[in-house]
Amino acid sequence: MKKFSLVIPVFNEEKNIGLLFSQINSSLNQYSNFEIIFVDDASQDNTLKNLKKINRNNKNLVILENKKNLGQSLSIIRAIKNANSNVIITLDGDCQNDPNDIVKLYNKYISDSDLKLVAGIRQNRKDTMIKIISSIIANKIRNFFLKDNCTDTGCALKVFDKKIFLNFYEFDGIHRFLPALFNGYGYKVFFLPVNHRARIHGQSKYGTLKRAIKGISDIFLVKKLIKNNKN
Repeated sequence: MKKFSLVIPVFNEEKNIGLLFSQINSSLNQYSNFEIIFVDDASQDNTLKNLKKINRNNKNLVILENKKNLGQSLSIIRAIKNANSNVIITLDGDCQNDPNDIVKLYNKYISDSDLKLVAGIRQNRKDTMIKIISSIIANKIRNFFLKDNCTDTGCALKVFDKKIFLNFYEFDGIHRFLPALFNGYGYKVFFLPVNHRARIHGQSKYGTLKRAIKGISDIFLVKKLIKNNKN
């Protein structure tokens, strides 16, 4: 059993993969018994090719290939089902999350056996103004309905319990509602500030309007799931 499994879904991140992997190994050099699971979400560039090059010399790297584009949530779910640890750590593959924050969140998680989710809150976000504003609005709307007390559910950097996660109802978008689900199901949740970095290579893979519409419908799904769990 691994100490933890680091889960990273990627789509068209050929220029970020090598740098991210190097930064992760540098940040986690104090650990040996862990795995890094990259899920290539049917990338159309050389992301998968570059991952396979890295994999030749790294036994702690696991590569999962999606034959078709499944999206972030379903890619994360697939990786977690294949993970060899009950401690899951997620982060984005675009190098905007800082791997140096992984240890901070992990240490907090293992410091309290009652903690089942530790989530990052991005400080001084390095995003476009429209992304920042839309995120603020979305977080306020979600928090109004779900009362999860999370100001940045979109931050991918999280540490949580695999078994609990796999007991949740699976849906496309679940990765944005983990604080609400863990909190709503009665588990202890904690938030920590984390660094946020500007994207150097590539561009964001989602549309703000499309994601907003999907997010609103997901709010009511999550609200129903939490209500049913309490009954």
